[in-house]
Amino acid sequence: MAVKIRLARHGAKKRPYYRIVVTDSESPRDGRFIEAVGTYAPLEDPAAVSLKTERVKYWIDQGAKLSDTVRNVLKKEGVFGTLA
Repeated sequence: MAVKIRLARHGAKKRPYYRIVVTDSESPRDGRFIEAVGTYAPLEDPAAVSLKTERVKYWIDQGAKLSDTVRNVLKKEGVFGTLA
């Protein structure tokens, strides 16, 4: 089972709100997930991000792959440098 950390979309039409989730790579985008490790609200000014950094680090250590968008969000928050 390949594990990924990616976004799951929630919110109303044209008002996106995302959960950062750990999921099996074959699961649908908004489907079943293993654990929710944060949130991302891109429409707020500035974009609001909350993370459980310890859990993100744990899953990366276990071999989870980051999606491109999640990697960019972590870099903006300054978390990605501390994980590597």
